Amino acid sequence: MTATAPGRQLAMVFDLNKCLGCQSCTVACKTLWTDAPGMEAMWWNIVNTMPGRGTPRDAFSHGGGYSDGEPVPGRFPSLAEYGEAWSFDHAATFEAQGERIPLHPTGRDGAPPEWGPNWDEDLGGGTYPNSYYFYLQQVCANCSRPACLEACPRDSLYRREEDGIILVDEERCHGYRFCAEACPYKRIYFNPVRAVAQKCIGCYPRLEAGVAPACVRQCPGRARHIDYMENRQGHPYQLVHEWKVALPLRADFGTEPNVFYIPPLSPPAFNERGEFDEANPRVPTEYLRELFGPGVDAALATIQQERETVASGGQSALMDMLISREWNDLLGPFTENPAGLDRPPAR
Repeated sequence: MTATAPGRQLAMVFDLNKCLGCQSCTVACKTLWTDAPGMEAMWWNIVNTMPGRGTPRDAFSHGGGYSDGEPVPGRFPSLAEYGEAWSFDHAATFEAQGERIPLHPTGRDGAPPEWGPNWDEDLGGGTYPNSYYFYLQQVCANCSRPACLEACPRDSLYRREEDGIILVDEERCHGYRFCAEACPYKRIYFNPVRAVAQKCIGCYPRLEAGVAPACVRQCPGRARHIDYMENRQGHPYQLVHEWKVALPLRADFGTEPNVFYIPPLSPPAFNERGEFDEANPRVPTEYLRELFGPGVDAALATIQQERETVASGGQSALMDMLISREWNDLLGPFTENPAGLDRPPAR
């Protein structure tokens, strides 16, 4: 099935300079959407430390997407690569008499796990004193050319006309997992209990009630911006098309994602004398180009220039937008407080 353009396209921008790595977005999503049988190991929202292997392990190396317009064969990562839900012997720890027993995790086979979501959290790259890392948030990007939708032989995936969110029709899904193989970001999971594919649904029941997605609303760092891309005054349009500082992740995958990223600024590296080397950023620009493409150089230069404008006493519409002192400015049209609704919009 070939995807057609929706009437409106929802877009998000994640500011990597403001992400705290606190996982509030991850927990908000997990508690709201993936608490049913077979969903224990699902993380529709994930925040990984970069450089890192990601979730699933080596997330961007499993194929999928497109190259020169042609589909790239992909594979479905194993549960071990995604990271299964661990068990813990709570009784041994809390009921121990006279000795301290750590809370050890175990896998389904009873052995200590060898991988899990965020296994390499806060490790990063580089060597002291030039170590570095940043946090990368991921949800389904509701791509404009979704390889997942085009790969499904049963037309189980479809795009909502009103916002461009891609959903799985679980009545049609037979669990072939071709969609997961085709997604180059590996944002689709498999429910072994129900034998269906499942993925981020963009919190569309909340959107229909005027409430922002849980991951957006619960972010204490105000790192997430959301609006319809057609709104030229909205933050996503301004940041992507006017300021050109919000970039897609791995655009070389060819799926045209609708989640964009403000790339991370970097302090200068230390030279051999222990002094700042202003010509060399701590986070290698080559690595940022690998993630966000060649436009990252201009994006970082624009952000730095606008920061210097404000530091010298000037005004910057870009900095005002990224700071968003009034947090509802981040939410586009989705500013309703879920606590004020007659019934919860989530389910």
